[in-house]
Amino acid sequence: PAIVDWRNMDGVNYLSWNKNQHIPQYCGSCWAQGSTSAIADRFNILNKDIPSSPVALDAQTIVNCQAGGSCDGGNPGAVYKYARDNGLAHASCEQYSAFNLQGRMCEAIDTCRDCTWPPNAVGDDSLDNCWAVDYPKYYVSEYYSLRGKAKMMAELAKNGPISCGVHATDKFETTYNAISEGVGNYIYSEHVAFPMINHEISVIGYGKDATTGEGYWIGRNSWGTYWGDYGFFYM
Repeated sequence: PAIVDWRNMDGVNYLSWNKNQHIPQYCGSCWAQGSTSAIADRFNILNKDIPSSPVALDAQTIVNCQAGGSCDGGNPGAVYKYARDNGLAHASCEQYSAFNLQGRMCEAIDTCRDCTWPPNAVGDDSLDNCWAVDYPKYYVSEYYSLRGKAKMMAELAKNGPISCGVHATDKFETTYNAISEGVGNYIYSEHVAFPMINHEISVIGYGKDATTGEGYWIGRNSWGTYWGDYGFFYM
């Protein structure tokens, strides 16, 4: 198709909700955010005939279990392997804390838990009033990599959003900080002589500029809905 945008496919938005990886504190979990967002969106596409709430997957569980990395960065490909081997938890299982586990390895209570009254005192991070709970697991049957314009477009049209590594430059951040404030051109473009992947995002479609006819990718970031075009960008 000439245009693919999974926010509006025949009037239906198949995307899970946008997130902010840096709330309540800075956390380099883009590798977990971009991948879980793309996988969740594909579940919503597959579930299109099932009346239910949108699927969203828990990035904090991925960070807790170091399924590819931590708040210090990681490998998004490992999230897909974890999804195939172990299954992913729904976003309702763990509150996103933007924090690495301290002093222990991932246990059942760090994957999906519930808690009871009374709440902890300020500064008390103990789990004395919490316990592990069983939960539905979201598996992928296969995962694979692809590159190049034609393959990316075909994959987006046929199967849905893909997670993707990009070089987030100063200009990229400046451009979309300006757009957040209502100024600037919505389509970011920059030639980098030696690009280095330093950020993971999700590509949710592609389109063409109505004035120039130039093609662009539609990306979903994980820096909050106040950034860019309600959390999205065009490259």
